[in-house]
Amino acid sequence: MNNTSVQTLATSLRNLRIARGLTLQQLSDQCGVSRASLSRIENGEVSPTADTLGRLASTYSLPISQLLAPLEQNFTPLIRHACQTTWEDTANGFLRRIVSPPGGELSVEIIEGNLQANHCINYAHPAFAGHEHHLVMLSGSLELTIENTLHQLREGDCLRYRLYGGSQFKTHNQPARYIIAMTKRSM
Repeated sequence: MNNTSVQTLATSLRNLRIARGLTLQQLSDQCGVSRASLSRIENGEVSPTADTLGRLASTYSLPISQLLAPLEQNFTPLIRHACQTTWEDTANGFLRRIVSPPGGELSVEIIEGNLQANHCINYAHPAFAGHEHHLVMLSGSLELTIENTLHQLREGDCLRYRLYGGSQFKTHNQPARYIIAMTKRSM
């Protein structure tokens, strides 16, 4: 992510916290991310990890895409691959591409996930209870654990699920590339 994107995200996350009437310490207590880390993120010193975005999304009851929405352009029905918003968590070997054209009022979005080999990302909670996902494996293999149920996914497999608890995305000796279609808010 370039410096402009880091600053845009930092400002948006700070404004969201303030709009919710939370201090950094209160947000830290609610999401389980240290106050110091949250401060560094809000000051644009570092980009949040996938785990941190997941924790913030859960705390705010928003999908991660809504946290990343300030990085998107205004709505247009067609968005070329080169113009799609990406966000990278280099520490966890994860690249997220928002495939869907930006559309704050639309109810479904599509994201592409790329998780490098031998990496694992844990999400403690969904953005909201019952968050619906349809995951399609494009290449590689992925261990996806949904609320303690393990799913071994390979190229071409599709898993449809609703999240009420934690989830884990894990790769072994090969990377995973997948698409997730998800609702953006509770239906």
